[in-house]
Amino acid sequence: MDRLTIVEETPKQVKGMSLKWKWALGSAVGVFLIFIAFSYMIVIAFSKQMLLDERNEVRQSLQLVERRLENLSEDELLPATIDAALRPQGRIDEIGNDTGFASLVRPDFNVSVFNKNDARVYPIDGKQIKAQAVGKQSVQQKVIAGKVMLIGRVPLYDHNGDTMGTVVIENHLIGFNTLFKHIYLIIILMMLLGLIFIALWGYWLADYLLRPVESIRAVVNAMQADPQSQKRIESEGRRHDELTDLAELVNQTLDRMQRFILAQHQFVEDVSHELRTPVAIVKGHMELLNRWGKDDPKVLDESIAASLTEMTRMQGLVQEMLDLTRADQVELSFKDGDTDVKQVVTTVFNNFKMIHGDFLFMLDDDLKQRTIVNMSRDHLEQIMIILSDNAVKYSQMRKEIHYSISRTPAQVQIAVQDFGEGISQADADHVFDRFYRVDKARSRKQGGNGLGLSIAQKLIEGYGGKIVLESALGHGSVFRITLPIKENK
Repeated sequence: MDRLTIVEETPKQVKGMSLKWKWALGSAVGVFLIFIAFSYMIVIAFSKQMLLDERNEVRQSLQLVERRLENLSEDELLPATIDAALRPQGRIDEIGNDTGFASLVRPDFNVSVFNKNDARVYPIDGKQIKAQAVGKQSVQQKVIAGKVMLIGRVPLYDHNGDTMGTVVIENHLIGFNTLFKHIYLIIILMMLLGLIFIALWGYWLADYLLRPVESIRAVVNAMQADPQSQKRIESEGRRHDELTDLAELVNQTLDRMQRFILAQHQFVEDVSHELRTPVAIVKGHMELLNRWGKDDPKVLDESIAASLTEMTRMQGLVQEMLDLTRADQVELSFKDGDTDVKQVVTTVFNNFKMIHGDFLFMLDDDLKQRTIVNMSRDHLEQIMIILSDNAVKYSQMRKEIHYSISRTPAQVQIAVQDFGEGISQADADHVFDRFYRVDKARSRKQGGNGLGLSIAQKLIEGYGGKIVLESALGHGSVFRITLPIKENK
């Protein structure tokens, strides 16, 4: 048999960013965004608390200044623009030289005093700021000249409780702003370093976790180059994750695929070998008849009979090829139907009695009523033919086949028993596998491609049933089918 070499063009691989880099960059970006959100919330919470502390500092300083300047007279609150010689000496003039008073407020606070006419009394050379007389202590956050600051105000009263002026404290938040500049710088540096380390960590982690993928790719490439390659994905015993499970599944799939390939190759070789002989025989008889045999009745009869026999053999081989192409489609062709089990079994029983007159067929029928199953009649008949044909093939010594049908309230049981060669337990565990044949030499002689029982099992299980085999070497085999009953009549 000549071998045909098929060269398959390997599909071009589209080059792009590797999954490891995608994982690394994706992790880095994700962590970066999370870090920004987390840092933002921390900074907001921290700044609010610090602003609250700054407000409290301003309030406390207002209270201290208010107590130090309480019960001022109107003469003591003359405007700072008046010549000092014309103003009486009082507590306002002592503020700048009073170290005790200076200790009442923080050095970065600016204190201003205004009289009831909102004229600045202290400091003499201070910046002008609006007094905005208030009825009680207040602290406000304002933006002045593009800078955020806290402005605190408290009213001053005389001996009679009348408002004589206002104390204003400016907090330019110098320490607050300096601190947050350092915090922002630290956050930026941490983000940059974090991005680098997270990207490196993500790349290493992706490389470690995706090692089975590299092994899978290497094995698949080896299989493309040689379908019979024995290279397999090496398992890492310490890892038990989805990729490890995938690697094991790929190994199992490759093993099964190679078994199918080997079985199909063997089957094609068997069919080629078997077809060559009947074709040669038929051709020889046709040439004989064409030369001179058509005028000899005896030779004509012998040639026709021999040719018909060989054509029958070729027909069987062709049918096996059809079964081979249908084997992968069995699970997709289930059909609902109302099938009478007794009627189908009886039909197959009678047909095989007619075809195999040298066999003894017996039917043990325990069905007392019509029993319907939800199965296509063709499928049930196909199952019975497969089991009956299998029983006939392997019952060459004691040519006797027994059928039995019975039922329970919910199920119907069908059994096909032969008294032939039997099957060992080791082989019985595999008789329903595709292309499996107990004895290849014997199977080739008797026919069959190892698909029949596999098809029967798929059909039965597809309709919710079950098939089991009981066998012993030298004592024959029993195939038992159980199907759910659809309707009782």
